[in-house]
Amino acid sequence: MEEKKKELLEKLSECVVEMEDEEIVELAKEYIEHGYSANDGIMEGLVDGMNKAGQLYEEEEYYIAELLLCSDAMYAGINVLKDYLDDEDNNSIKNKIVIGVIEGDTHDIGKNLVKIMLETAGFEIIDLGRDVQVGKFVDVAREEDADIICLSSLMTSTMGKMEDVIEILKKEGLRDKVKVMIGGGPITEDFAEKIGADAYSKTAVEAVKVAKDLLNM
Repeated sequence: MEEKKKELLEKLSECVVEMEDEEIVELAKEYIEHGYSANDGIMEGLVDGMNKAGQLYEEEEYYIAELLLCSDAMYAGINVLKDYLDDEDNNSIKNKIVIGVIEGDTHDIGKNLVKIMLETAGFEIIDLGRDVQVGKFVDVAREEDADIICLSSLMTSTMGKMEDVIEILKKEGLRDKVKVMIGGGPITEDFAEKIGADAYSKTAVEAVKVAKDLLNM
């Protein structure tokens, strides 16, 4: 029985890496029919595959298009398995991250990749989308009791608004409670320090480690 479970987990992982979103649905159904843990299927199968895809992206063997297709396959599998999660798994407390592209910028592919990798790592993501007003980041972070605000910008003309979010957090008395993480094409470590952000992430994969470090996980 354990050998069969291991075999199916490896196939689920492989389907994510190979971007097989149709085949993965049938595999996920077969996995459940054998009575195996849905949580194991997600974490040891689907998430394992997404982590491998992320590594291939880091090594420049995969590019953005491939990584997004891998995520499609992962989510196709999750849609099958999620209904079989134990109540304990469904109700587990997760760290919350509010993420979005700063006001004036509509480039969201990088933000979407970061979202995928953070979700894969187990964070609860509140995605505000693109061209998000600076005040909305703070309002939602307060409402959702979020741990981190993750800001993205691919334009030098809008990146300065990231500092506005930090200033609003200070005025609202939330700066000590909410960490601010930034990233995007023109963003640098020096810029993050200059505006008072807590952290800077260069890549989507690195964002996971940065977020965990911020929360001492």
